[in-house]
Amino acid sequence: MTQTPSRRIAQRAWALSAWANHAFATSVLVVFFPIYFNSYWAKGLPGTTSTAYLGFANSGASLAVMLLAPWLGILADRRGQKKLWFGVFTVLGALATLALAWIGRGLWQAALPVFALASVGYFAGSSFQDALLVRVADAQETNRISAYGFAAGYLGGGLLLLVNVLMALHPAWFGLADAGVATRVVFADVALWWILFSLPLFRRVTEAPPTAEGSSLGELWATIRHILADRVVRTFLFAYWLYIDAISTLQLMAVDFGVKLHFSTPSLTIAVLLVQFISFPFALLFGRLGDRIGARRAIYLGLAVFVFVTVWAFFMQHEWQFYLLAALVGTAQGGVQALSRSYFARLIPRERAGEYFGFYNMLGKFAAVLGPMVMGVTAIATGSQRLSILVLAVLFIVGAWLLARVPASADAAAQARA
Repeated sequence: MTQTPSRRIAQRAWALSAWANHAFATSVLVVFFPIYFNSYWAKGLPGTTSTAYLGFANSGASLAVMLLAPWLGILADRRGQKKLWFGVFTVLGALATLALAWIGRGLWQAALPVFALASVGYFAGSSFQDALLVRVADAQETNRISAYGFAAGYLGGGLLLLVNVLMALHPAWFGLADAGVATRVVFADVALWWILFSLPLFRRVTEAPPTAEGSSLGELWATIRHILADRVVRTFLFAYWLYIDAISTLQLMAVDFGVKLHFSTPSLTIAVLLVQFISFPFALLFGRLGDRIGARRAIYLGLAVFVFVTVWAFFMQHEWQFYLLAALVGTAQGGVQALSRSYFARLIPRERAGEYFGFYNMLGKFAAVLGPMVMGVTAIATGSQRLSILVLAVLFIVGAWLLARVPASADAAAQARA
């Protein structure tokens, strides 16, 4: 495809949607909800119990997306509605995030389902955002544009998180009464940011034409059989399922893990900021690295970093070690995610991106159903946070082993299918 000015604008608008929704991932999903949940909504609960409840809420949201994503992906392809469903889930996520600002002290029974709804909006919306990648990038551009999107997400999410952290630490600077009021404002500003910066996508990114009418349950099962019969796609998805499970679990539970090790709230938020701002340049770097050495080899490099991170976390004792762990995660996190998305985009039929990315995200969310739950159950069964984090290394290693059985390029994948 020719790089026209309108095409560059479409790519920026698509990347800006990641700038928008990643604010939820950083400020709410990773930082403020786990901290506020432990200190405000569930303050009277034992630490291991609150960890388990948080894990179950994350798992429940992921399960809902896992069940919805494939069917909605087929529906979006058939009717040309990827942007419509992206908008529906964006509004759902933003409104639920705003509702968190109004839930009172001790009401963890209300906070958890509302948080789960917001998470469904974020994760399901991201599935349609992924599927729209093929509308703004051809096969030669996917590594770079996918990385560009993740980099924009980390930068935007990091900048708003920085403002929100300053607001929570110094509420008087912003004319607020205390940190509790500041945290409520955080939920509101994330909702506004999410909606506002998602709007350009609807004007600048073109929708794919409908491929067919209808989306029956029979079509869903036919699509499942078709995907599972494709050895190349099937092997990639199983590999992705395993290693993205471990990455998602680290993202969702890292702050809670630090809280249980009695690290201070400022230290935890600084660590998350490190992840965001280090991920920004490294996501771009991995995009170029994928073009240079191939996406699969670059993903291997990122997974090796994650194996080291999980072992490091098991032995971690001090806050400075948490900072180093955060910095290491930042070097690999965005790159693995971006190149996995672009790698998959080159393996699938572009006109059926919605349904294929529905299954891509289904497996990612199915992994996230199990990962936080395993951490929660392990914490309760053993009384140890450390053992629960160490088991993630196995998922990285087995995922890399399976990835080695996927053809390294689209041409090699076509030959493998022949």
